[in-house]
Amino acid sequence: MSRSDIQAFYAAMCRHDFEAIAELLDEDVDWTISGPVDVLPYCGNFRGKQAVTRLLEFKVPQTLGERYIIPDMFLIEGSRGAALGRLVARGRNGHSISYRLAQFFTMRDGKVVHYCSVLDSFDAAEQVMGHRIEVADAPKLLDLDEELFAV
Repeated sequence: MSRSDIQAFYAAMCRHDFEAIAELLDEDVDWTISGPVDVLPYCGNFRGKQAVTRLLEFKVPQTLGERYIIPDMFLIEGSRGAALGRLVARGRNGHSISYRLAQFFTMRDGKVVHYCSVLDSFDAAEQVMGHRIEVADAPKLLDLDEELFAV
């Protein structure tokens, strides 16, 4: 596994270079983006190169226009990479969207076989919807008995 393969994949992700990304995907890639699918339809689990390329080229642009990933931290360990950054985009209604995300991926034979993105989905959902999400009606947390956590 080449460090340059991992760097090339992440650089393509940051630029949203679909052709370069597609070249670096395994045919059976497992791709997961965490988040509320009803609000962020590009979230979910996608299996296979064809499903991932359709996601990136067609499904993501239905919600997010021009977009970039701005990396803060990037780690490479063997065939695995991890990054912490910020997605900056233009929503389909023209407003700015910016949220934190962490990305984890594994490569084999120069191809991505596993990708997982964990995003600040609450923040992202509010921005995509264009308004705050009211949490007053959310279930209250249980009052936990102190003995439960006693050591």
